[in-house]
Amino acid sequence: MKKMPKISPFEKHFDRYEEWFVENEYAYQSELDAVKLLMPKFEKGLEVGIGTGRFALPLGIKNGIEPSLQMRKIAIEKGLNVIEGVAENLPFEDSSFDLVLMVTTICFVDDPLRALKECYRVLKNDGTILIGFVDRDSTIGRIYQANKEKSLFYKEATFFTTAEIVELLYEAGFKNFNFSQTIFKKLDEIKEKEPVKYGFGKGSFVVISAKK
Repeated sequence: MKKMPKISPFEKHFDRYEEWFVENEYAYQSELDAVKLLMPKFEKGLEVGIGTGRFALPLGIKNGIEPSLQMRKIAIEKGLNVIEGVAENLPFEDSSFDLVLMVTTICFVDDPLRALKECYRVLKNDGTILIGFVDRDSTIGRIYQANKEKSLFYKEATFFTTAEIVELLYEAGFKNFNFSQTIFKKLDEIKEKEPVKYGFGKGSFVVISAKK
């Protein structure tokens, strides 16, 4: 039996998803800054799991793939080119993009290694992948993990450590890793934009960049 992507909470509660970004505006802006810190110049970018376009739009990424119809509709209304699909089977030719972005998507894919191999395939030589996620070993990662069963969105998520994602990226063929981090407080303690620093191990939100 074909497994359905983990989209039902996003289909039903897409309005709650959007509310998170409004309620946690500073955390969201901090996460954007952490992605920007490692972002190379690029011509053609793809966001895998583009959601409602909250990251793609301000980062100048025009193309996305998204399994949730409700999310896709919102992203398309924002002028983004979004098609239906899943990370493990990207409907694009080899070497189509010079940048691939995944933000909090890796924790929802059924086969992370296959998804990263697909990202590798659709990237041009010397292209960059950027992966943003909540580190399982961080303050917020531990809170999310502890409250997983009660969460609308994270019930079906698999949280990773930074080391685990590096290992998967390496296995998929990527090299030249760089890291940025932000969100050093609990979400309800954030009253302004959080600092963004290179490296990992202290911030709850980590971005990894790697090269094909």
